[in-house]
Amino acid sequence: MIMKTIGILYLAIALVPAAHAQERAVNLETTVKATPAQAFAAWSTVDGIKTFFAPDGRIEARSNGLYEIHMNPFAPPGEKGADDMRVLAVQENKMISFTWNAPPSLPETRKQRTVVIVRFAPVGDTETKVTLHQVGWGDGGEWDKTFEYFGKAWGYVLGNFKKRFEQGPIDWTPQLERLKAAMAAQKK
Repeated sequence: MIMKTIGILYLAIALVPAAHAQERAVNLETTVKATPAQAFAAWSTVDGIKTFFAPDGRIEARSNGLYEIHMNPFAPPGEKGADDMRVLAVQENKMISFTWNAPPSLPETRKQRTVVIVRFAPVGDTETKVTLHQVGWGDGGEWDKTFEYFGKAWGYVLGNFKKRFEQGPIDWTPQLERLKAAMAAQKK
């Protein structure tokens, strides 16, 4: 009887979810040929994000400041990209964190926010290790699709970020011309 009770107790303990289950997260890193100050400036200023991330935006690198990344600056408010995102914390040349939403193609999760943390650590005198963590995910349905989307999208962003310091800034002119033409065609 005692062994049966102990066996049932162990089974009950095994079925209880862990109180501190690991949070699902997008975790990526790259090393760029830039100082931490240069890398930080690229993520924390509008002029910086225009070199690798998107053609426009609005950034106020302070707690509760704007962190808007406009993939389509010609779109109406709320559809430009990462509209109405906010800076959560800034540690100059070391870290910036901000809220983030899903793309318009995922409307259920777009109404909510996750958190992105970008950290900058020196690697010698001329390189910086950049880590990106995105947390705050829900489970199931559109959340799973959004998690999968950003697993790929942030890799693309970090790839552009690395290229920015190896090959120079992105020229958004061709993309902006296509976007402008598409927006004009929609108005007709």
